[in-house]
Amino acid sequence: MPDARGRLTGWLLLAAVVAAADQLTKGLMLRLLAHGEIIDVAPFFKLVLVYNPGAAFSFLAEQPGWQRWFFVVLGAVICVWLIALIRRHVAETALPLAFALIIGGAVGNIIDRVVYGAVVDFLYFHAGRYGWPAFNLADSAITVGVAIMLWSQFRPNRSAKESAS
Repeated sequence: MPDARGRLTGWLLLAAVVAAADQLTKGLMLRLLAHGEIIDVAPFFKLVLVYNPGAAFSFLAEQPGWQRWFFVVLGAVICVWLIALIRRHVAETALPLAFALIIGGAVGNIIDRVVYGAVVDFLYFHAGRYGWPAFNLADSAITVGVAIMLWSQFRPNRSAKESAS
């Protein structure tokens, strides 16, 4: 079994891979699509290039620009906190996995905010005229990470030792 430092490095490497994959897919979409352009992929799925200066579901998107740096700083603080949590739970698997996915997604979106002033979104799922807001790989990693974190915390067979930490 790897030591704690090796496990921490592995989780941080996973976060870096998630951020890199996110940036790679966004770069591809930026080369493939013009802003607002739509490519129909399936009856329920489109590729569309949009920029979201806000947070999830365009929260605060209409603000005059202060939110860009607010979300950069907030994302960085959350990443530092999650790294500390990985160190605390380094002997486990589910929680560090969740935290690494969230960190990777947050870093991918932080890069967008610094470089473009907004997050690049391009995946759009819909049913007829009802659709989910466009999102990206980073958003997916964050969502999966949060789901794993919640599952890990509330699963019935979680040991008392894990619960106490």
